[in-house]
Amino acid sequence: MSVAVHFGAGNIGRGFVGLLLHEAGYDVVFSDVNAELIDDLSAASSYTVHEVGQGAQDHVVTRFSALNSAADPDAVVAAVASADVVTCAVGPNVLRFIAPAIAQGLTARDASLSPVAVMACENAINATDRLEEFIVSALPGGVDDPALAKAIFANTAVDRIVPAQAPGQGLDVTVETYFEWAIDRTPFHGAEPTIPGVHWVDGLEASIERKLFTVNTGHATTAYHGFLAGADKISDAIALPAVREKVEAVLAETSAYLIAKHELNAQDHAAYVTAILGRFENVGLPDTVTRVGRQPLRKLSRDERFVSPGAAIAEQGTEPTAILDAMGAALRFDVSDDEQSVELQALLADASRTDVDLATAITGLDESHPLIVPFVERISAARA
Repeated sequence: MSVAVHFGAGNIGRGFVGLLLHEAGYDVVFSDVNAELIDDLSAASSYTVHEVGQGAQDHVVTRFSALNSAADPDAVVAAVASADVVTCAVGPNVLRFIAPAIAQGLTARDASLSPVAVMACENAINATDRLEEFIVSALPGGVDDPALAKAIFANTAVDRIVPAQAPGQGLDVTVETYFEWAIDRTPFHGAEPTIPGVHWVDGLEASIERKLFTVNTGHATTAYHGFLAGADKISDAIALPAVREKVEAVLAETSAYLIAKHELNAQDHAAYVTAILGRFENVGLPDTVTRVGRQPLRKLSRDERFVSPGAAIAEQGTEPTAILDAMGAALRFDVSDDEQSVELQALLADASRTDVDLATAITGLDESHPLIVPFVERISAARA
């Protein structure tokens, strides 16, 4: 029996990563701090993943269990200690909180077992590297701790739109038909786990950046400009000519950067962008601009979808105007039930903080960086 431990039993965990692991033949152990969700999973024998789009199918997921990592941390450690695969979809900011359990699981793991594959499935560049750093910090021996030899850490790139779910849907999850899970095969030295549906690649930077700076940058741009235009759903927003024009302008900037950096085929990449825009147009996905735009401070941070490509373009001597305009729209994302939106609006309202101070704090860039001056202009406009 092959076992996969997955941290994060939310919609992405159940509707994407958990589904693929189940279809690969793994018994999936979900770990989460949401007691109600864990109780529901523990009481259920199955749930269904409903696809929306061309060729849509329903997939029934069985052979899973659930652990409350807050109430029963020892059980989570034991599960990691015997697992074949450990994955997570918890959000980049939560990686530090799951790392200690994984570190303890590796310490307790029988050294005679094959190394466990540890893969973070997050919308972030090299998220597994970040998770590994937190695990190293949690190990008593640090980088020299023998427990690290019991794991193989591989970066991944994941792509599937999983919108907010309809009320009363229970454990079932609605997702788009399209998905991509790319994993760097090089750390496995030819002994990759068997996971049908995974796209194994030699080196992941191009795959991660192509996805993050096209899907995630485009998605967030649609959300922020759509929010300002009064749209409710992403499909409504991208249908507005003014919003679509802004999204296409952003993707033109990221496309030029990606094609030059990674030597991508221009025609193939243009087809990829067209396909991504088609996904945003999917009226069957009840995805809202407020869900996609949530956590604006994270999305405006240094290694994320706007600042990472925008900074690189600016360093090459070109001002990424469309990306900066999208960042300016993000500053106006004022949603009362989103904690980061509230925090962002409080920062903008704080008269003791200068525009330059805010620009460096939000982006993580030095004051001398060429992206700061034009971003300061957007901050000034947002505070006016």
